[in-house]
Amino acid sequence: VAKDLGLELSVLRDRGVRVVSEGRRHFFSFNEKTGHLVTTERIDREQLCDVADECVLHCEMIVEGEM
Repeated sequence: VAKDLGLELSVLRDRGVRVVSEGRRHFFSFNEKTGHLVTTERIDREQLCDVADECVLHCEMIVEGEM
């Protein structure tokens, strides 16, 4: 994430980064040691999207403080 945003990892850590997902389950988190966006649990497409042709999980990365 830090690399994709063109920022140093320390900048993201100092700003209080968090990942917010739709609904009650949080499938992703930000690893502060590596700067990677990681899954927090196994994602079962059939359970989430049933018979839908397209399955999309939306999430937002919130960076607190000024950039």
